[in-house]
Amino acid sequence: MKKSFGMVLFCTVLAAVLLCGCRSSTPASSKENSHIIKVGCDTYAPFSYLDADGKPTGIDVELATEAFHRMGYEPQFVFINWEEKKELVESGEIDCIWSSFTMDGREDEYQWAGPYMKSSQVVAVNPSSDIYSLADLAGKTIAVQSTTKPEEILRSHASGIPELRKVISVQKRDLIFVLLSKGYVDALAAHDTSIHDFSEETGLEFRILDEPLMTVGLGVAFAKSDARGLNTELTTTLREMQQDGTTRQVLEKYLSDADRYLED
Repeated sequence: MKKSFGMVLFCTVLAAVLLCGCRSSTPASSKENSHIIKVGCDTYAPFSYLDADGKPTGIDVELATEAFHRMGYEPQFVFINWEEKKELVESGEIDCIWSSFTMDGREDEYQWAGPYMKSSQVVAVNPSSDIYSLADLAGKTIAVQSTTKPEEILRSHASGIPELRKVISVQKRDLIFVLLSKGYVDALAAHDTSIHDFSEETGLEFRILDEPLMTVGLGVAFAKSDARGLNTELTTTLREMQQDGTTRQVLEKYLSDADRYLED
């Protein structure tokens, strides 16, 4: 009888544990890992990428590490398929999106922290190109990374953008530079910082048009349904980091003119 009662008790406890596990629907930072926060990012130098030792590094990685440490969290960087970023953050697979992510025009899609720095979306061409202004893009083919702000701007026929022959969208950022350098497209559009970084890394030369597509604020995106208030706390922390000079110190490691990218 004692053995039978013990077995029944064990099965009852086991069933309760399994049932609780099935009902759990906490976000990526669960109670068991309350100090871990999963940061979804793209391979997008100089903001987020892997160094020679395979460790995450870059402007956003350093800023995220410092900010979340101040908030009592340990960030884990998850390199994601950028096209799936919204689904991943809404499902709780990641806690936030932090990888040179433009806030402008997406204010209602997420809960935002920031902006923490400025960046310009620009058009670049090969040095020998006869394209010198946005107007010269009429009838031309231009490459962009898919689901990015440049793609949105060019496909929306925004003011100042002439009728293009074609916009080619690719999943990986580096492909837009390959397409341009090989002459498969007439121009590319991306963050100015990423163009400078790719040129320094590969030795390939590109000429950036003087007229930008848009100057934008970069921020950190949380799901609309996220009730933890992390975006508000992170905004305050990022503001403190700018005021105490931490943000400038990080930017100076990667960019030649840090003040140009600091928020006013």
